Amino acid sequence: MFETWVMQVSDFFMNHKVIAAVVNFLMKHADFIFGIIINLILIGVFCKLADAFNSKLEKKLLEKHPDSPLINLMPIITRIAKVVIIFLLLAGFLQSFGYNVNSLIAGFGITGLAVGFAAKEAIGNVFGSFGLLADRVYKVGDYICFDSYEGTVTDINLRSTTITTIQGFEVNIPNNLLANNEITNVSKATERRIDLTVDIEYGTSNEKIDRAYEILKEIADQNNLIKKGANSFIENMAPSSIQVRLIAYTTDGTLATAIAAKSQIIRSIIHHYRAEGIEFAFPSMSLYGGDANFKLK
Repeated sequence: MFETWVMQVSDFFMNHKVIAAVVNFLMKHADFIFGIIINLILIGVFCKLADAFNSKLEKKLLEKHPDSPLINLMPIITRIAKVVIIFLLLAGFLQSFGYNVNSLIAGFGITGLAVGFAAKEAIGNVFGSFGLLADRVYKVGDYICFDSYEGTVTDINLRSTTITTIQGFEVNIPNNLLANNEITNVSKATERRIDLTVDIEYGTSNEKIDRAYEILKEIADQNNLIKKGANSFIENMAPSSIQVRLIAYTTDGTLATAIAAKSQIIRSIIHHYRAEGIEFAFPSMSLYGGDANFKLK
């Protein structure tokens, strides 16, 4: 009985010693602990704000630009922002308690350089993606031409852009290459130029020569796929023909419209020229020798 009472008293004092030690530790490091709590709260608040900003911006993008590739990059941008926030808060906290954070920053810098050299292509592609997004060079569904490739953009991610070529092949092009080269976005064209040159024979009468280029303008002005104000004129006196030329522009920038308009114009030219007796010229050469004249065609 007595032994049990002794052990209880001993445990009581031991517990009080532990409690006292804990209290002393908390009192001694109260500022440090309080700073940790405040920084944890700040980290949580800023991360929540970053998530809220990301959600709001993503919602606006979905409403105004649902096919924007920036939507796919928003989660990555948010994570990067959170890492930067946490690093800055921790660095400021340690600095306020007398810790030298220069070595920590230098360590991150050296690590960053090592990672940069090891993955410079990947980092270049990431920055290339941001550059393409900032300039709004193209989006999914656009038809683009780049170097020896041309086709429809089917996907844009952080590393590369995928296009489906006119042959039906899928090609992945690193964004770093796209960001540092010329890109032609055909889909942004509002019109396409139709440029036709027609050769007629030198034996054509003056009246029919005038009709030859007048017919070109009439055909263009009557075509619903061509904008009003097309130009037609006598362009040149070639070695074996008189050349008349038509310059016109389609009502939109699609390839289908340009092909249809050009086909319709050529068809109408053939019909009208034949109806009015205007002969098409083709390469020929006249040889003169003695009393005979020869015309080779």
